[in-house]
Amino acid sequence: MESVGQAVQILRNGGLVAFPTETVYGLGADATNSAAVRRIFAAKGRPPTNPLIAHVADEKIARRFAAEWPDAAARLAKKFWPGPLTLVVRKVPSIASEVSAGRGTVGLRAPDHPVALEMLRAFGGAVAAPSANRSTRVSPTTAQHVRDELGDAVDLVLDGGACRVGIESTVLDLTGGVPIILRPGTVTREEIESEIGRVDAFHGSLDARRVAASPGQHAIHYAPQAAAYRFSRDDLGAVVRWLDDNAGEKVTMLFVGDAPAALREIATHSSIEAPPTPDGYARTLYAGLRRLDLPGVRAILVEMPPDTPEWTAVRDRIARATKPLPGE
Repeated sequence: MESVGQAVQILRNGGLVAFPTETVYGLGADATNSAAVRRIFAAKGRPPTNPLIAHVADEKIARRFAAEWPDAAARLAKKFWPGPLTLVVRKVPSIASEVSAGRGTVGLRAPDHPVALEMLRAFGGAVAAPSANRSTRVSPTTAQHVRDELGDAVDLVLDGGACRVGIESTVLDLTGGVPIILRPGTVTREEIESEIGRVDAFHGSLDARRVAASPGQHAIHYAPQAAAYRFSRDDLGAVVRWLDDNAGEKVTMLFVGDAPAALREIATHSSIEAPPTPDGYARTLYAGLRRLDLPGVRAILVEMPPDTPEWTAVRDRIARATKPLPGE
């Protein structure tokens, strides 16, 4: 069994360690070591325009890597850390420029997972870590997902079981006049506003050639290898027509709760009925996409959940992983 002590030694020597968090598994390197951070980008095939999040054990360590630590950061860290909230602040020079895609900011987060926190406390610094998968692909929520996708590109994989949240953290930019949610997550806009007042939210996507302020802003992200299309339960007729047009092809489907009868009767595809709650669905989304992304699959059809605030983060991930179903 791989140990935290081994992980810390590898990080100090400039290596890569995959480790569990409550959100997804991260691919970590010393955030102050440019050569080590570049290994992350090489292992993932990640464009240098896509910044990384720096993971720390607690607020005290976070302050060491922040050139400014506004009152809003202190209040939010006290409320939500450890937890799935990343705070973007001005960085100190010791954070490698590659971590922030050349920008003068850094996203800092204390993850809520005992293995991650043990490693971070023992390391005593900041560990830059995006999700431990190939760039734009489905994020890993188990150690085996990491091994399957990255293989020996990682020096060590710490196994902490399945991730209990299942999608990436909320990212909040605190460097401007009004805080901006750059990426939605399970810490909601409403929860943040209850602590610090009004916040704005980034909408849309960036071309991969443009420098992003946060991970998850580029148009294609979290995507399976098979073509993936999203659909609405309000227009099942379009789904049935699409399936008829592609009869004989191997198609898999992911539903919000029980599959509708009109589609359950079509026996040419495999399907997963995910929990019909935001937290439950998020917990199973990436693992479900991996299970459905089978050899020979023509397409994965993913049902969009309701367009309501509590589903914002899940809808964001699905929108970046899929295209609209043709004809819907």
